[in-house]
Amino acid sequence: MMMMGRMHFVVNLHHQQHSVKSVVYALLLSFSLSSNSNNAAVVRSTATMTTQAQPQPPVAKKVPHKMELFGDVRVDNYYWLRDDSRSNPDMLSYLQQENAFTDSLMSDSKKFEDELYAEIRGRIKEDDVSAPVRRGAYYYYQRTLEGKEYVQHCRRPVPNPNAPPSVHDTMPTDPNAEEEHIILDENVKAQSYDYYSIAAFKVSPNNKLVAYAEDTKGDEIYTVYVIDAETGATVDKPLVGVTAYLEWASDASLVYITMDDILRPHKAWLHKLGTQQSSDTCLYYEKDDTFSLDLQASGSKKFLFVASESKNTRFNFYLDVSNPEAGLKVLTPRVDGIDTSVSHRGNHFFIQRRSDEFFNSELLACPLDNTNATTLLLPHRQSVKIQGIQLFNDHLVVYERENGLPKVTIYGLPDVGEPLKSLQGGHLVEFIDPIYSVDPSESQFNSSILRFYYSSMKTPPSVYDYDMKTGVSVLKKIETVLGGFDALNYFIERKWANAPDGTQIPISIVYRKDLVKLDGSDPLLLYGYGSYEVCVDPSFKSSRLSLLDRGFIYVIAHIRGGGEMGRQWYENGKLLKKKNTFTDFIACAEYLIENKYCSKEKLCINGRSAGGLLIGAVLNMRPDLFKAAVAGVPFVDVLTTMLDPTIPLTTSEWEEWGDPRKEEFYFYMKSYSPVDNVKAQNYPDILVTAGLNDPRVLYSEPAKFVAKLRDLKTDDNLLLFKCELGAGHFSKSGRFEKLQEDAFTYAFIMKSLNMIPGHGSEQN
Repeated sequence: MMMMGRMHFVVNLHHQQHSVKSVVYALLLSFSLSSNSNNAAVVRSTATMTTQAQPQPPVAKKVPHKMELFGDVRVDNYYWLRDDSRSNPDMLSYLQQENAFTDSLMSDSKKFEDELYAEIRGRIKEDDVSAPVRRGAYYYYQRTLEGKEYVQHCRRPVPNPNAPPSVHDTMPTDPNAEEEHIILDENVKAQSYDYYSIAAFKVSPNNKLVAYAEDTKGDEIYTVYVIDAETGATVDKPLVGVTAYLEWASDASLVYITMDDILRPHKAWLHKLGTQQSSDTCLYYEKDDTFSLDLQASGSKKFLFVASESKNTRFNFYLDVSNPEAGLKVLTPRVDGIDTSVSHRGNHFFIQRRSDEFFNSELLACPLDNTNATTLLLPHRQSVKIQGIQLFNDHLVVYERENGLPKVTIYGLPDVGEPLKSLQGGHLVEFIDPIYSVDPSESQFNSSILRFYYSSMKTPPSVYDYDMKTGVSVLKKIETVLGGFDALNYFIERKWANAPDGTQIPISIVYRKDLVKLDGSDPLLLYGYGSYEVCVDPSFKSSRLSLLDRGFIYVIAHIRGGGEMGRQWYENGKLLKKKNTFTDFIACAEYLIENKYCSKEKLCINGRSAGGLLIGAVLNMRPDLFKAAVAGVPFVDVLTTMLDPTIPLTTSEWEEWGDPRKEEFYFYMKSYSPVDNVKAQNYPDILVTAGLNDPRVLYSEPAKFVAKLRDLKTDDNLLLFKCELGAGHFSKSGRFEKLQEDAFTYAFIMKSLNMIPGHGSEQN
C-alpha cells in the first residue's frame, strides 16, 4: 500500500479540542437534529430506566436515499450524514450530540480514566533522545522534553568524520563535546495550530538545508518548507498541496509528488530552489486512476526511484541525481500482474519481482546500462517470502518471512565491478524472543553496519547496530519504561487456531504469569487487522501494560488478508475471499474460549480502519461471541464507498475489495459490508471512533454504522461514538494526547467488564 490506504499505522497527529460540555445537559433532554420541526429527531424512549435517570442516546433523523443496481434496491436512511465540506449544521450537530452522549455515559468512569492516563504517562521517560543517525559529518536525532507533546529535530558534529564507522560509536554529549544544534522545534511550530504533524524531514546532501512536509489539519495534504539547517531561516517559497513523498535530487533541487481530487498521488515533479512551484517540471503523470505514485531514494544516494503501483502491478523509473534535468528513465516496465521494487549498488540495479507464478518474490540484478539483462540472485521459494532488501556497498540484507515470523538474512557481495551471481551462504541475525517484530532502519551505505528496530510483546522498542562482518550486535537504544516494568514477569507464545477450511491461523499471546489463571475467567483483548498484505507482527506498547498488569491477556490474530504467512495469505483474504478474514478472526476467538484463555463474557475485540471493517463484520456475524468491541475509524460502508469513484481511495482499491459495478462483486460485498448487515439482534458493548478530517475513511461511515445500530439493535448495551472534530485518520498528534485515547479506550473496556474499582454494572 502506498501513501493512501485504510491503514492502522500510528503516526504523530493532533486534533482540535471542541468543548461541548456547556450543551451536554440540554442535549440530554433534546437531540434535535434540525431546525425544521418536520425533520426533528425523535428521542427514543427506553424501558430500562433505573431509579436514577439515564441519558438517552441521540437518534439521527432518517432521510431515505434509494440506491439501485442489478435489480437490488438499498435504502440508506443516513446517507445525508456525508458532507464533503464538513460544514453541514445538522451533521455537525449530530456528531456533537454523540460526543456529548459519550462524555455523559463515561463521566462516572472519568476518575478511573484519569488515573489510567497518569499511570500510562508515568511509564514514559518524557525527556529523552532517539538513537542518533550518522549522515556524513553529523549525528541527527530527535529530542523530547518533559511536558512537551512534540519533538525537537537536532544534530551534532561527528568528532572524527573520516574514521570508519563502528558498532561501538557513540555520540559525545559531555561538556567538552560539540554543542547540540536544534534545527527545528515542533513544539514551537505547533503553538499556532490545534493539530500538527511533520511527515517528512529530509536533509540535503551537503547537510546545509532541510526540507520538511507539514500537515496542520490531519487531512494528509502537506506544505513543504525548506530551511537553512543552521539558522532555521526559510530559503525557498513553500510547496503547497503536496504529499509527504519528498526527496532531494541535488543540493539545489527537490522531487515531490502531488495528488488529484480524490487524493491519489498522481504526478511527480522536479523543483529547483528559488523558482516558482508553478514552473516546476512534471516528471511523470499517472493517468490511470487505479494506480498511485511513490518516491524513494536509493541507499547509495545516486538515484531516486519513482514507482507507479496498483494492488497487483508496480513498475519503476529512475532519476540520476547527478543529472536530474535528464528526467525519468524506465527501469522496470509496466506489465499487468508484475510487481517490482528496485535498489542500487555499484554498476547494478537490484530488482525484487513478484508475479502470480513467483508470488513470494525473486531477486534479480541488472547492469545500469542494460536493464533487460537480468541475473537471478535469489530464486522464488514457496515457503519464504522476500519482504524487502537493504543494500550496502559490500553487503545485501534480505528481510524475509517464514512460518509467520520475520527473518533477516545477510549476504556478502563481490567487489563493485565484479560479476554478480546467484547468492549463497547467507547468515541469519538471531533474535532473543520466540515471537517478535523487526524492521529496517536508516543505515550507512558505505559501512558494514546494519541498523534495525526490534521489539516483542515483552521487549520494549530497541535499536541495534549489527556488524555484518563480525556478527557483533550492539544495543544502541531501548525505550525506557518507568514504573517498575520487568520483562521477566510477562510470558509470550505463539498458538494456532483452525479456520473453518482447515487453515492454521497464527495467534500471538502475552500475559503476566503471576496474574492469569488460564481457567476461562481472565479478561482478554483480541486485536485483528487482515488487509493490504500488512504484517501485524507482535511488538511492544507500554500503555498495554495497564491491561496486562490488571490480569488481561492480549492477543493478536494474524488472519488472512494480512501478509504474515506470505503473499498467498493476502490473496486468500481479499476480493471474493474477503470473508476468510472474518471467519479466521472468529475461529481465533473460539480457540481462545475453548482453550480457557477467556470466556465469551470476558472477550473484548479491537481493530482500526480496515481492522474496523473486521470488527463491524464479526459483530454482525457473531455478536454473541464478544463482551465488548472497539472499532477505530472503521471502514464499514464498504459497498456504497466502493461504488463511488469520487471518494478518496475507491478507484485504487478495486483490486483490494473488488469493483461492485460488477454484479458478482456487488452481491459478495453486500453480504459482508457492516452497514448493510446491521440487523435487529443483540450486540455487545461497542465503542466507535472517527475523525472529521479523515481522508482515508470518511467520518460518515462510522457515523452511519452507529446511527443504524441505534435504530435496529435490540439490547440495552453500551453503544458509544466519539468523533474527533479536528483530526484525521490517525487522530490526535501530540504524544500525550494519544495516551489519553488509550486511557479512554481501556476505561471503556474495563467499564464493560465491570472492572472499574468501586463500580457496579454500568450497562445502559
